[in-house]
This record gives sequence, structure tokens and C-alpha cells, in this order.
Amino acid sequence: MLTLAFESSAKAASVALCRDGALLSQYSQCTALTHSRTLLPMAEDLLKNAELRMSDIDLFAVAHGPGSFTGIRIGVSTVKGLAWALDKPCVGVSTLEAMAWHGLAAGGVVCPVMDARRSQVYNALFRIKDNKPRRLTPDRPIALTELAEELRALQEPVFLVGDGAALTSAFLKEQEFPFRTAPENLLWQSAWGVAMAAADKTPGTADELLPVYLRLSQAERERQARLAREANP
Repeated sequence: MLTLAFESSAKAASVALCRDGALLSQYSQCTALTHSRTLLPMAEDLLKNAELRMSDIDLFAVAHGPGSFTGIRIGVSTVKGLAWALDKPCVGVSTLEAMAWHGLAAGGVVCPVMDARRSQVYNALFRIKDNKPRRLTPDRPIALTELAEELRALQEPVFLVGDGAALTSAFLKEQEFPFRTAPENLLWQSAWGVAMAAADKTPGTADELLPVYLRLSQAERERQARLAREANP
């Protein structure tokens, strides 16, 4: 099976092509350009170099959240459009689960973290078992203080991955908690992780693919706050 996977949930964007779990090629970049300008051209260049067409793809996969609201929408919309136009199956996977695949070599507990602002991170915990990450917690926005308490209860070091690793590691150092941080080549979200996380998921249609935000956007929170003030002047 040929899988074309997309990751655009944070600053880094990537596209990966896998055949039956083996990585054929991956295109990644971390620039200031918006994903709406880069994601589809990256996929087209990748397929051209592999001498394949978009119609050759059997499954489209995408990180559908959590992460940047804009980035998630771009990735999900791209895959929905491709799956609908080509009448192909698609699947959305947790950004955090995809990130956890970067901890295979480290083993033990993998702690993906994405900066969610306001002293929070998007996080889930995984344990590497049978050469794949096994989920320990659901995806959630969590305060760094709460995460530190949860990690302390594990009584073992953890492996940090994700764009929230610097923020989290600085906090854990203050708590004198043992941890390791992924090297630069494994730190950022990747489409390869998306493809691997998609391998055991049930594919669906373009209509069934939806983003997963975990919490309201800042604009929506501000709107709710304004409506509450107007209701209780």
C-alpha cells in the first residue's frame, strides 16, 4: 500500500511517502512560509521524484490535531480535497501519537509536547512496547505543573519530543526531574510519524475526516468572554 502523509500542525511542515510501512521519501521544511503555499507543492515534487502520480496513492493520511488551528485546517483541507477528487480513502491521526514514533530508539516513556500557550502544552504519554508507541493517556491540554506531577508519579525518565520540548525541559529542570530531549532531527513533528500512526487506523472518506482542536481558538474564547460580559453587565 502506498501512503502519502501530511504534517502541518506546527511550524514545521512535511510530506512523506511510504510503501507498506517502509519510508520511500520525505520532504520537510521549517520556514516562515505559510503551509498553504508549501504543502501541496512539496507533495507534488516528492511524487515527481518518485516517478509516481497522485492517482497512484492508495491512502492519504494527515495529522488532524492538536496543534496550530490554521496549520491543522490547511493539512486536513488538503487531504480532504485530494481524497475527494481522486475517490481515495483517507485517515486523520493524532499529532501527538505521530510524534511518539520518534521515540522508538529511546524506548521507555515518550512525552510529546506542543506549546499551547498560557503555561500549557498539548500532551499525551506513550510507552514504547513491541517496537511501537502504546498510549498511556489521552490527548489533552495540560498545565506544566500538572504534567510534572504526573511524570513524577511514573518514577522513571521520559523522552521529550515536539516543539514544546524547550519550554517543558526548562520547567522540568527547575523541578529536578530526569528527562532526555530528542535530538534536532527527531524533535519536530514529521509526516513519517503520521504514516506510521495511520497504519493501524481504519480509513474513511473525505466527508468523515475532521480536525481535532482540543480547545477553542483564541478568537472563540474572546467571543465567549464578550458574550458573557454582555449577558452579565
